[in-house]
Amino acid sequence: MSRLLVDTHALLWWLTDDPGLPTTARDAISDPGNEPLVSTVSVWEIAIKRSLGKIDAPDDLPERISEDGFSWLPINARHAWHVRGLPMHHRDPFDRLLVAQALAERLPVISGDAVLDAYGVEVRW
Repeated sequence: MSRLLVDTHALLWWLTDDPGLPTTARDAISDPGNEPLVSTVSVWEIAIKRSLGKIDAPDDLPERISEDGFSWLPINARHAWHVRGLPMHHRDPFDRLLVAQALAERLPVISGDAVLDAYGVEVRW
């Protein structure tokens, strides 16, 4: 089974069935041979942006994520510490932690963010 880290906007597009999510990404997430992972940092990011009125998200977001078949990737100290060595290609702290998790866990990322390539992360989109 191949583990895949699904970034925040790809997750939201999946949950809302947004046509902006490319077929390649959609197929990778739904492939029973893959284990799509959602980082705790994505829920944190969505919670903050929702509280600021920047995005809509359901009250039962964590449950919806689990019900849609995603597994959780918790944030651990190794992930947080990995951020210290990342170049400043990205200033967004949420994205930097996702990159650190992807590198530390050797996970490809489902993302449309081209900046991730600069970190050497395998991006599937």
